Amino acid sequence: IIIPAKWLKTITREGLGKGAFESLREDPDNLFDREENQGAPILIAGDNLGCGSSREHAPWAIKDFGIRCVIAPSFADIFYNNCFKNGVLPIALPDDVVARLFEEMYASEGYELTVDLEQQRVITPAGDELSFEVDEFRRHCLLNGLDDIGLTLQSADAIRAYEQRAREQSPWLFDVIN
Repeated sequence: IIIPAKWLKTITREGLGKGAFESLREDPDNLFDREENQGAPILIAGDNLGCGSSREHAPWAIKDFGIRCVIAPSFADIFYNNCFKNGVLPIALPDDVVARLFEEMYASEGYELTVDLEQQRVITPAGDELSFEVDEFRRHCLLNGLDDIGLTLQSADAIRAYEQRAREQSPWLFDVIN
């Protein structure tokens, strides 16, 4: 549902938003392509979101489509972890709470949620605050825009120093063979 297999041939993240939810978007009255929903950064979804979407292409497509946060009662494990690694915040809320969010969304035009990652809460238009849990390390990475490469680059000086020591202590490992 998130991204059809025909889109999985690429290794780039750009352009996958065009294929996001393609089978649902074939319906001319789909929610994704309605003018009032264009650019909406939050997706409310059903149970086990991401099941069958074990490749990183799923969060790449979601993010390229403009969604930065997905709220659902539960997530497939690999998809859940890939969301964090690719800058998409997955929020698990209880079934009844997600059902209520759906009801409120369908009942009010212009329904907008606010997600406060720092305080770990979702705020409804009525001002209700819904708490959610996020691992502190993952929260730090999302708040600071850090992926695995960004985390590694934070230690660039230490890596360079290690490489220099390794070259000095074991120069034969670094000899170039012609």
